[in-house]
Amino acid sequence: MTTYDELIGRAELNDLDSILAVANTDTISMIHSVKDNAEAIFTWDYEKGQRPALNKLYEKAKTSQWNGETDLPWDTDIDQELLAQLMAAQFGFQQMDLAHTPFRSWGDAEWTQLGIESQNWALSQFMHGEQGALVCTAKIVETVPWIDAKYYAATQVVDEARHVEVFAKYLDKLSGHYPINAHLGMLLDDIVKDSRWDMTYLGMQIMVEGLALAAFGFMHQITTEPLLKQLLRYVMSDEARHVAFGVLSLKEYYAELSDTELGERQEFAFEAAVRMRDRFLQQEVWERMGIDPKEAIPIAQESPYRQEFQRMLFTKIVPNCKKLGLLDANGGWLREKFTELRVIEFEDFADTGEEYETFALADEELAATS
Repeated sequence: MTTYDELIGRAELNDLDSILAVANTDTISMIHSVKDNAEAIFTWDYEKGQRPALNKLYEKAKTSQWNGETDLPWDTDIDQELLAQLMAAQFGFQQMDLAHTPFRSWGDAEWTQLGIESQNWALSQFMHGEQGALVCTAKIVETVPWIDAKYYAATQVVDEARHVEVFAKYLDKLSGHYPINAHLGMLLDDIVKDSRWDMTYLGMQIMVEGLALAAFGFMHQITTEPLLKQLLRYVMSDEARHVAFGVLSLKEYYAELSDTELGERQEFAFEAAVRMRDRFLQQEVWERMGIDPKEAIPIAQESPYRQEFQRMLFTKIVPNCKKLGLLDANGGWLREKFTELRVIEFEDFADTGEEYETFALADEELAATS
């Protein structure tokens, strides 16, 4: 299999210097172009329902649309300082000895500002990721050979446009945006560049959307702000369908691939997992706070709260990779790599192939009581 140098551009998985050397050096340009190497595929087979699970997903998507402009309480006043205190608490610094660290002189004002910057950063990356999903799902409509998949993917394009819209509008109510994190940007570029239609599914539907679903769930759990809580609940319901779309489509396709072909997908999944883990080091926040990321990140990584958060981000990805047969193909190569990332324990969590129905049921119950 490919070496770490070839896969992630460094010899050691946790080499902080190499991770921080990847930075976004273009924060001014409003346009970023990537060459899409895929072929557009037409199908003249219009028989709907040949893949019943995808058809069921499509029918569910048609009745689950919501309006980001009118279905959310945008007149809600937001106390970002209160939210920031909750966000800062997630670092767990208050339980650590910081006497000999760059944080030794910090008071309430600095910790509150860290929370504000962290929230602005996280929501900005969600917004950028949703635009990545918008572009990638449009590519799936273009490249997937099955009509049932084209039908469903078209509904997801609408979903993703709505997600970009609502995250951008919510950020406008806060105190600032962040440019895209370089690790996330590189991953999105790789997904768009790849000519194989299933790699778009794997990179976006399984890896990026799977991690986003877990991250949205975490933020939904800790936030007390009603507008953000409702926004995240709507988005999570959509995202569960999106990840299910990837699982249902790729399970059929991957059953027919050779070990060599599966090996390429395993390597892509691992590379994506590492890039997404690295982006959550939020080096841009430390720079904006005037703290050297090389000093701040090792301290932050010592926090049990932070370690648990980063691991929990993989609760959707690992079981979905297992259902696709990627964990144990080629002698369990991806299982070994996920063990190194300390996330293999999530392999028996619920995969998202059916989980979207649980989200939909919860939404129906919520609507009935509101």
